[in-house]
Amino acid sequence: MRILFLSFYYRPDLCAGSFRATPLVEALVTLAPAGTRIDVVTTQPNRYRSFSAESPQFEEYQGLSVFRIALPGHQSGMLDQSKAFLAFARAALRRVADRDYDVVVSTSSRLMTAVLSAWIARRKKAKLYLDIRDIFVDTIKDVLPRRFTWFARPFFSLLERFAVNQADRVNLVSAGFRPYFTARYPRQRFSYFTNGVDDEFVAAAPSAAGVSAQPPDDRPLTVLYAGNLGEGQGLHAILPALARRMQDRVRFLIIGDGGRRRALAAALDEFHVTNVELLPPVDRDTLLREYARADVLFVHLNAWDAFEKVLPSKLFEYAALGKPVWAGVGGYAAQFVRAEITNAAVFRPCDVEGAVLAFGTLDLKVTPRADFVARYARAKISRDMASDIMALATAHG
Repeated sequence: MRILFLSFYYRPDLCAGSFRATPLVEALVTLAPAGTRIDVVTTQPNRYRSFSAESPQFEEYQGLSVFRIALPGHQSGMLDQSKAFLAFARAALRRVADRDYDVVVSTSSRLMTAVLSAWIARRKKAKLYLDIRDIFVDTIKDVLPRRFTWFARPFFSLLERFAVNQADRVNLVSAGFRPYFTARYPRQRFSYFTNGVDDEFVAAAPSAAGVSAQPPDDRPLTVLYAGNLGEGQGLHAILPALARRMQDRVRFLIIGDGGRRRALAAALDEFHVTNVELLPPVDRDTLLREYARADVLFVHLNAWDAFEKVLPSKLFEYAALGKPVWAGVGGYAAQFVRAEITNAAVFRPCDVEGAVLAFGTLDLKVTPRADFVARYARAKISRDMASDIMALATAHG
């Protein structure tokens, strides 16, 4: 049996796509019957310009090969991203041109990796398993200028329809996606293997409750955000006003990079904010140390309709660490936080006053969430998802 796995991101890149794809491939290697070949086609680390990691172009292990495609330099704009994806697609097609596959698997957030996978599966007459991590068609109305949306959205809707209809099975990373996809594709079979808690955070999860270390001399509490600084996170839309509003109570530590980092820095300067520190992305060992020092963990999504359906992967590692979670999210994510994460405070995205009120409801203590960690351990979710993929691979017809 031959399996092709496509992902735009893979270890050692630092992003949700990499953290999703890598353990899933490892689970497939473990579950696949003897003689199975798994080819991973991905990119050289490229998620953040300010973080680079050494990685070979080609790696081969018993039953597994990983081929990483070097991309041209790019930023977070749509044009740059399009050029980067075209480079990936061309190289991927060349890589698989003379190979046959029984199953094509892909994990995709911005739709086009799913489209590429569907095209390859169709040409190879292979089964297709799609893992969908975002609804791009639903998001572009907020990303693109209105004058472009009128033709872009129907075009991408056609591409989405091609990919989803080509698939034999489709996994949706958020149950909040269910109404959108079931209405459009009533004959498709959907599963809901969500994001999860990676092994590093399972190991770091507290076993006993405790009070967070109160800063001496009444110094401000440390609130940490770690992740992408893009339009979708919308930190530039709330943090300057929020930080100024909580000047004497909170010090914000922001670790990450992305397309709106400059806008965030400029807005902080404009508001004369002095209690926000911006740091570049760091490796996970360093990040865990910063998490341990923080008093409260912060997450935020922009106030877009499309984000009413998503479930940020960041919530899973935050919850595992037992720290208070301060979440500016709406829709399904807000429901999930309220139902699943103890000692978490939710406020409407971009609502400064609501954020201040929510902060006041948090208990500044460590709260073990052992049931959550057990339920959402990434290793377990990856094994279950890999079993679903292997069931498709071995099914007749």
